[in-house]
Amino acid sequence: MEKKPDYLECESSRVFRLLMLISGLLGAFTYTVRGNVFCNAQTGNILLLGLALGDGEWGRAAYLLIPITAYGLGAVVSEFLPVPVKKAGKLRWDTLLVGFEILVTLLLGFVPDDAPYQISQVAVNFICSMQYNTFRQAEGIPMATTFCTNHLRQAGVFLVKGLKKKNRDYLLRFLRHSMMILLFVAGAVIGVILCRYFQGRAVWGASLLYVIVFLDLLYADLKKEKGQLGRVPSGH
Repeated sequence: MEKKPDYLECESSRVFRLLMLISGLLGAFTYTVRGNVFCNAQTGNILLLGLALGDGEWGRAAYLLIPITAYGLGAVVSEFLPVPVKKAGKLRWDTLLVGFEILVTLLLGFVPDDAPYQISQVAVNFICSMQYNTFRQAEGIPMATTFCTNHLRQAGVFLVKGLKKKNRDYLLRFLRHSMMILLFVAGAVIGVILCRYFQGRAVWGASLLYVIVFLDLLYADLKKEKGQLGRVPSGH
């Protein structure tokens, strides 16, 4: 009998699904009550940057460099910090990142609703970039936890492959990518409802979900996977 692969908790499907749910909520938060923008990815902002440059709107172009730079900086930080964190040998970088995301979202809930939207936008840009660069594969399958574009493509690819080749594994991958899309949508629905009643404090819904992920990862670091802090997650 083939041995089931041994994955770290930070690679588990349940962690990725919760993070995807949170990302949908954060997307709804920034769009609904923080300036009608999506901060989970930067394709839109980079396109707007090109349009602004083409129209000679230099101020608008300079403004767009703020979220783009924040997103890029998040990738740099998340690429640099895991090495010293691993040397410290206390907790995994993945766990500490989720703890940091709890802190950021908690603080964002205290930002007044009339404060500049850029405060929340840049903060969400930063943590989404770090999360995207940190959580790369769920049980051996490349997956993103902050946006849906790749999931939509992969769902289509594996649906066709599964039906053509009558391959159960391909169909399972189709279902897993489809589940991530549905969770993102569910997170957005939850986010819109929370924003309707709580405005800026709706982001605390993300904090609560992050706490669940953090406790799961913390337990793995201290108990289930104690002594395995040197193991590198798939895709890194």
